[in-house]
Amino acid sequence: MSPSVDLVYGAVLASALFHAAWNALIKGSSDKLLSAIGIAGVAMLLAALGLPWLPRPEPASWPFLLASLILQVVYMQLVARIYRVADMSIGYPVMRGTAPMLVAMVSVLFLQDAPGPAALAGVVTICAGILCIGLPGDARPRKSGGLELALLNAVVIAGYTLVDGTGARLSQAPASYTLWIFLLRGAVMIGMVLPSRASDLVRHFKDHWSAAVLGGCGTVISYGVALWAMTLAPIAIIAALRETSILFGIVVSGLFLHERLTPARVAGACILVIGVIVLRLAP
Repeated sequence: MSPSVDLVYGAVLASALFHAAWNALIKGSSDKLLSAIGIAGVAMLLAALGLPWLPRPEPASWPFLLASLILQVVYMQLVARIYRVADMSIGYPVMRGTAPMLVAMVSVLFLQDAPGPAALAGVVTICAGILCIGLPGDARPRKSGGLELALLNAVVIAGYTLVDGTGARLSQAPASYTLWIFLLRGAVMIGMVLPSRASDLVRHFKDHWSAAVLGGCGTVISYGVALWAMTLAPIAIIAALRETSILFGIVVSGLFLHERLTPARVAGACILVIGVIVLRLAP
């Protein structure tokens, strides 16, 4: 029996909360790159524990797995760089908010997976709300490069969303496909930093192991649920619904990271909620 629509959408909303949480852990870290690598390393260990019990992905999905690995490594490095130069309440909405619109455009133009008019209206409304959250809303200068890097990462996010949405379907084993991503990504990221910062990485993990464990579990649960949902619903719709993590991110950035929540960001959150309702009610 296929899961109900309510179950699928509810699971994606829960995954959005986990996604915002691990991003906040990186933003709040003193060394954002090592924090990102620590989270990727824990996710790698979880994947190594789970993979022996799961079937191997079908060979048709392996090229997508390789492409995703490259995009995921670039994504994690960009996340660390963005949070060095921009507030989470700005960088996170922009990089996460632009990606669903790119996914929807590609789905409409190149994939036979386009949402209907009402669902597409929900996607566009969600994107508008998230981008509104990303407006500055005050006269204080930003650090240079934050928005540009966030927009660049939006392209990367759209890329791996489309790649993994297709790869998970071809794999015939979405859980296994997801864990292989985490296993390979963690190994590559750790391997990239070991030659130059091995002692720093060990020291950072000893001091911040709990954040790494929480973040690693959060990212595995978040992305695993999203890929599972993409096997049951159009990629563009799931990608947009997952961006409700912005609501959680805005709350976290204000309460725990003490970032300023401007009227534009609050208005954007309201627009985003309207978009989610439109998306949920779409036939």
